[in-house]
Amino acid sequence: MNIESTSAKTVREVAVIGGGPAGMIAALTAAREGAQVTLLERNEKLGKKLYITGKGRCNVTNIADFEEFFAQVPRNPRFLNAAVRRFSAQDLIALLESLGVATVVQRGGRVFPESEKASDITRALERALRAAGVRVRLGCRVQTILHGDGTVCGVLLEDGTELPAQSVVVATGGVSYPSTGSTGDGYRFAEDLGHRIVPPRPSLVGMVTKAQWPRELQGLALKNVRLSARLGKKKLYDELGEMLFTHFGVSGPLVIELSSHMTDLEPSGVDVRIDLKPGLAPEQLDKRIQRDFESMQRKQLGSVLCGLLPQRLALIFPSLVGMSLEMPVHQVTRPQRQTLVEALKALPLEIERMRPVEEAIVTRGGVDVKEVVPGTMASKRIKGLYFAGEVLDVDAYTGGFNLQIAFSTGVLAGQAAAQSQGL
Repeated sequence: MNIESTSAKTVREVAVIGGGPAGMIAALTAAREGAQVTLLERNEKLGKKLYITGKGRCNVTNIADFEEFFAQVPRNPRFLNAAVRRFSAQDLIALLESLGVATVVQRGGRVFPESEKASDITRALERALRAAGVRVRLGCRVQTILHGDGTVCGVLLEDGTELPAQSVVVATGGVSYPSTGSTGDGYRFAEDLGHRIVPPRPSLVGMVTKAQWPRELQGLALKNVRLSARLGKKKLYDELGEMLFTHFGVSGPLVIELSSHMTDLEPSGVDVRIDLKPGLAPEQLDKRIQRDFESMQRKQLGSVLCGLLPQRLALIFPSLVGMSLEMPVHQVTRPQRQTLVEALKALPLEIERMRPVEEAIVTRGGVDVKEVVPGTMASKRIKGLYFAGEVLDVDAYTGGFNLQIAFSTGVLAGQAAAQSQGL
């Protein structure tokens, strides 16, 4: 889909609340459709949350085909069908390149700006907004959305100013990372106008462990390990990658991705395990350990394990399987060796709970999509009201999918707001 300028039948005043990716592209699209657009952002700059995505590198989208894309969306993927097909990853890449931002595709279809700087995306969109005539108001918080007879008529700012508008796009994000301005304002706006809000919960977040030992390893990162999770006989997750031990338990890419699969579950009922040696089959690992034991017979177990594991983990590992750190390896029995192998291949990780939603990368929950028209992002309750991005009850796994959802829904909302497509 191309969002280049098209003629509009009538000039409409459109207010877009929120200057994140969904809000910026909604404002740009509406302006290019011929509307008079005001973009209202409570922060001192646009795209504040965009700056921290992908550790500042900005994993802006993913080139997965549509079937794979929707498989990465655990909440309401069918609702996104029209949006993602009308403004796809390829459309976003083309738009960014037209704005002077070259992109590169990396592992897993992840797309980044060639510079790997999120600021390049934000600056390009800011330039495009100015060129399209969008009025950007920073440090400007909306108090409420004005309406009458089932139709929006503008917004009331916190300073008491009324801003008239025939269409309002709510793109305020969820409640994760509140320091970026996502404090749930959009939920309040929607609820005040009669919309149902699915209670927000964390998605893509670190996890608190029951045991103390992960906390003792705070700061230790594990690379090329496999994290798996099962609920009874059902496999929930099984991926190779990196994870991190923290002051509360575990985090890092694998853990954050797993959390999205566990948001709707009781964490303590999920069997989570770490394969510390995914490149070796159990039999191969056993032979490796036997060779190490034979060549270092006079050594203690802890020092020998340092050849297999990071030192900090090696020094506590024997205690995790009921063995002594100082035990001479020549005294290790065959059953004990098998216990070591089993633990190295499937170390249990008991999860107590998720970290709070404020720390999550994205929020699960939000405006009930049953009350939103999927082809326009228009409210089914209030004429002239539209939603885009994380404020909606949709979320995806990591890999650029959530940002693409923000951009896709933003384009539809902006276009429909400019053309008054709704009730």
